[in-house]
Amino acid sequence: MYLAIPRCAVDASPRRAGIDAVPWPLVAGFGLHRYKQAIDMAIDHTSSTTMTLADISATERLAGRLASILKPGDVVALSGDLGTGKTVLARAVIRTLAMANNVDVDDIPSPTFTLVQQYEFPEFALFHIDLYRIDRSSDVLELGIEDFFADGVSLIEWPERLEGYLPTDRLHLTLLPGDHEAARMLQIEKSGSWLKRDLELTKDG
Repeated sequence: MYLAIPRCAVDASPRRAGIDAVPWPLVAGFGLHRYKQAIDMAIDHTSSTTMTLADISATERLAGRLASILKPGDVVALSGDLGTGKTVLARAVIRTLAMANNVDVDDIPSPTFTLVQQYEFPEFALFHIDLYRIDRSSDVLELGIEDFFADGVSLIEWPERLEGYLPTDRLHLTLLPGDHEAARMLQIEKSGSWLKRDLELTKDG
């Protein structure tokens, strides 16, 4: 299953909706608490490491390990230039979860045009989000993205588009070109509650 959000939802004026007059943490009931908690946990508390992914298969194996530790409320930011493998990684996470939970997922389309694809699993809903076409960071409020952060798992491509709306409590994965066409360097940044979690992602593929 997936949720397609039309482009018009992003083009709607935040001012007409009265959103730009309200600080983002107050938009949803959970927001202020989550915002303060994230600030307490994440400011000046970030760990970073880098690993090599030899090929697409290594990226998919890493995605499988990531899928195994995801839980409600997790935010995973996926950065990197076009063609570096952000969507490959996200699809592999979704495919792993589908197989592990016997959920039939016939197709895993890129959310480039729909902006959000939603997948329902027994323990949480997963939101695959692509913000490449977002022009203003405030536009994300029209998506109801704060609700995704509260209870679901969010895989966010082009998270830089969120600017200050990107939760500080997150796992941030950045894919960079490697030493040959199929290889990638992966920068892993943990902040907030992720600092206490053993991801077991740093085994070179």
